[in-house]
Amino acid sequence: MKEITRYFSFCAFAAVILLSISCTNTKPEITYGFMQKVLYQGDSGPQEHFSFFIIPEDDDGLDNLDELYLYHDREQLVWKLKSNEWVSYAHDGKTWIGTRSISGINNSLPSGVYRAVLVNKGGEKAERNFTFDGTVRYPFPELEITDGAYTVRSAWPSNSLVCYDRSGNYLSTVKLTSLSGSVSQLRLPSDARTAALWAEDEANFCSAFTNVVSLN
Repeated sequence: MKEITRYFSFCAFAAVILLSISCTNTKPEITYGFMQKVLYQGDSGPQEHFSFFIIPEDDDGLDNLDELYLYHDREQLVWKLKSNEWVSYAHDGKTWIGTRSISGINNSLPSGVYRAVLVNKGGEKAERNFTFDGTVRYPFPELEITDGAYTVRSAWPSNSLVCYDRSGNYLSTVKLTSLSGSVSQLRLPSDARTAALWAEDEANFCSAFTNVVSLN
């Protein structure tokens, strides 16, 4: 009986060792991070909003990630996101996590160096620094659609129409190669009823988004 007890004790001990080895946490990584300023059209002028996203890596899977922090050490600012709070999306085979609603001071954020810190459920951390300028280099764009023709007034490097259906659901984004022309030539989705202009300065992480206008 003692031998059996010893055998089961040894098996239990071995199981604990194997379990602890299989659950060993690996350190996460941040392969890229950025912040973006987005200007939205408002009644009293453009309204500034800020996005923050990173590309995370963790050998134990992205479900093992727990917290994401953003620091501006010079101004002693910090933002914290739990895994159930951040937005996740895939683009070009990479998964991004972050938020489109970083709140600033008086609706603004300081420029300079920011520090992203990613923490997994085992407490292992990864850090990455990146810079954010946030300077808007172009006037807020305008979109006009009348009698089947569109006119865009924009000095931004890239301009696209974001299309929505009758219920306001997103349909597609169509990049513009010309700032004016016939709507029919754009080959928009047949059920598109409204559109907004998305203007982007990708090199400086700034964008502008107009109100929607009718396509009819």
